[in-house]
Amino acid sequence: MVGSDGLTEGVRREISGALDAHGLIKVRVFSDDRAAREAMFMALAEDLSAAPIQHIGKLLVLWRPMPAKERADDEDRKPGPRDVKVLKYSKRGGQRPEVRTLRVLGNQRLTPGGQIKRAKPKKVSIKKRNQA
Repeated sequence: MVGSDGLTEGVRREISGALDAHGLIKVRVFSDDRAAREAMFMALAEDLSAAPIQHIGKLLVLWRPMPAKERADDEDRKPGPRDVKVLKYSKRGGQRPEVRTLRVLGNQRLTPGGQIKRAKPKKVSIKKRNQA
């Protein structure tokens, strides 16, 4: 929202941050002068390298492509722990199943019986071992 102070540097910074986060935003301007709102709309679009999409009443819609998020692919990274709920049904039909929450680490797996086992190490053939 742009208040009575107009387009201050703080307002421009917030609009730029919102465009980076969302791409398409609506800006509400509390001004009764249509010409001033139109000038503000064009100034915002030019200063922030955004496309002016729509101007309806006191609402301005701006669009800017979102920057690509940088993600570092860490090859040594292993999967983290996860919590798994295990239901153990009673042999007698009328009782409720027992619910247990187990924490399974990245190098473990859960068997159909609800037991946690370590994952087997990946087998490497002798031929590939000799090549490395």
